[in-house]
Amino acid sequence: MGRTRSLYVCSACGYESPRWLGRCPSCSTWNTLAEERPAPSAGPGAVPRDAGPPPETVRLDEVVEMADERLSTGLGELDRVLGGGLVTGSVVLIGGEPGIGKSTLLLQALMQLEAAGVSTLLVSGEESPGQVKLRARRLAAGRGGLRPSAPGGLRLLTETQVERVVGALERERPAVCVVDSVQTLWSAVSSSAPGSVAQVREVTGRLVRVAKAEGVILLLVGHVTKDGYLAGPRVLEHMVDAVLAFEGDRDHAYRILRAAKNRFGSTNEVGVFEMTPGGLEGVPDPSGIFREEGPPASGAAVVPALEGSRCMLAEVQALVVSSSLAAPRRVTRGIDHNRVSMLTAVLMRRAGLKLGDCDIFVNTAGGLTVEDPAADLGVCLAVASSLWDRPLPEGVAALGEVSLTGRVRYVSRGALRLRELEQRGFKRVLMPARTLEEVRQHGAPKGVKLQAVADIGEAVRGTIG
Repeated sequence: MGRTRSLYVCSACGYESPRWLGRCPSCSTWNTLAEERPAPSAGPGAVPRDAGPPPETVRLDEVVEMADERLSTGLGELDRVLGGGLVTGSVVLIGGEPGIGKSTLLLQALMQLEAAGVSTLLVSGEESPGQVKLRARRLAAGRGGLRPSAPGGLRLLTETQVERVVGALERERPAVCVVDSVQTLWSAVSSSAPGSVAQVREVTGRLVRVAKAEGVILLLVGHVTKDGYLAGPRVLEHMVDAVLAFEGDRDHAYRILRAAKNRFGSTNEVGVFEMTPGGLEGVPDPSGIFREEGPPASGAAVVPALEGSRCMLAEVQALVVSSSLAAPRRVTRGIDHNRVSMLTAVLMRRAGLKLGDCDIFVNTAGGLTVEDPAADLGVCLAVASSLWDRPLPEGVAALGEVSLTGRVRYVSRGALRLRELEQRGFKRVLMPARTLEEVRQHGAPKGVKLQAVADIGEAVRGTIG
C-alpha cells in the first residue's frame, strides 16, 4: 500500500492543495490552508458491501406533497425572514459577528417555543449550563419577568462530540434543536481539530441526516471570518436549507437579519431587531429609525430603499473635504465602496463637479446597509450638497439608479416607495421619468410633488444649485 499523503485544505472555501500555500488560489485569503490527512480510499471502482440493489425511481406525480405547515418562533421578524415560520425537518444556518446577538436571538426563540408547549433542546458547545441560565434570567428580567415555567422546561446539553449529540437527538426527538455552534463540535471519525474543514463537513453531514430522519428542526450557529463570510467549507451553505446572516454594528442598537438562502421562502425578506435589556425586540416599522431628526443639513439626502417586501427610508450622509494626500480617500460605511467610487466619477465627468482633489466620506445613518440601486441619486445629491455646503430643501427625497452616462434610470415599485414617503411627510420626490409614468398609471399620491429628472447634472443643479 502506498503512503497516505497529507492535503492542505483552505478553511475559507475548501480548496485542496498537495502542499502548503500562504495564499489560497481559489478565494485569495491568506494563511487559511491547514494540513489534513484524508480518509483511506477503497480504490477506484470499489462498491461498498452494504450498497444493496440499485434504488427504484419514482414519478413526480406520485410524490406525496409536503404539508405547508409552519411552526411560529414567537418572534415576528424571525418568522418573516424564514418565510412564515420553521418547517419540520429543515436545517437553518445562522451566521454573524461575535457579540451581534445570535445566541440571544435563538435562546429567545427557544423560550417562546417552550412556553407554547413545543419540545426544545439547546446544544451548547461554547457556554456552560450556568452561563446559559444566567442569560435566560437576564432576558426574563429585562422583559419584566416571565412565568417560571417558561424557561424552566428548556432542555440543555453541553457537549462537543457529535456522536453523543446525535444520540441525544435520537433519544429525545425534540421538535426544535439549536446547536451553538457547529464549529465547536468534533467527530471521532476525523482526526482533524474542531472547526477544521473536515470536521465541519463531517459534523454538519451527521446533523443534517439525523434532522431529516427524525423530523427535527435544526438551527445551527456558525462563526464568520474577519471578512464577514461564514467560516468553514463553502459546501456548508449547500448542505443546509436556509442561511441567515445577522448584520449590524455592535455600537448601534439595531440589527438586521437577512436570508442569503431559503428553500422554503423568499431570500428578499429582512428582519429588523433592536437590542434591549430584554433581548432582541422586533421593529415592525423601521422607516423612522434610520434617519436623523432635525432641520436639513448639508451632505444629507433621504432615499426610499427596498429591503424585501418593505420600504425603509434611509439617510445617506456625505462629507467632502479638501485632501492633503496625493491619492484622495474614498471611505464608505453602509454603501458599497466601488459603487461610491463610480458615482464620484460620474459626478466629475457628467455633472462637472470638481472632486478630484477631495476626500469623500459616505455613510448611512443608524448602521443600515443599503444595496438598492435606487439609492444612487440620493448618494450623488448628498455628495454635491456637501461639496457646495448647501442643504437639500426640506421635505425632498430622491430615488433612481445612475448610469455611467449620467442618465437617471428606472427603478421598480415606485408606488410602494412613494406611499412610504407620503406617510413620513415628504412633499417633493425626484425620480426617473419612466418611474413617474408608471406611478401615475396606478394613481400618484396627491400630497407629494413628483419631479422627473433625466440626468444627474439636471438633478444636482436643479435641486441644490
